[in-house]
Amino acid sequence: MNWILLTIAGLFEVAFAFCLGKAKETSGNEMYLWYVGFLVTLCLSMALLIKATQTLPIGTAYAVWTGIGAVGTVLVGIFVFKEPTTFLRLFFLTTLIASIVGLKVVSH
Repeated sequence: MNWILLTIAGLFEVAFAFCLGKAKETSGNEMYLWYVGFLVTLCLSMALLIKATQTLPIGTAYAVWTGIGAVGTVLVGIFVFKEPTTFLRLFFLTTLIASIVGLKVVSH
């Protein structure tokens, strides 16, 4: 169950990075709404991370959480914010995903 919570926490990390990106693109009241979204998703992500680390090793949980956030944020950047897609970028993204899966496999 805590692996599921950790995965959801990582997805909320992607959400708060997305909110920051959208806030950068907007102005006025809309910008502030994106910042509110950032704060809400940040709090949810942290709360779920805290819950997950009650039974999972902190080093593994933190690495998986940041890894999910990093992979998701890169994908959001590519698909939503039209960031460049290069071979090396995709190669290192793949190695990051393999590392996250590897940590999950070797964790107790």
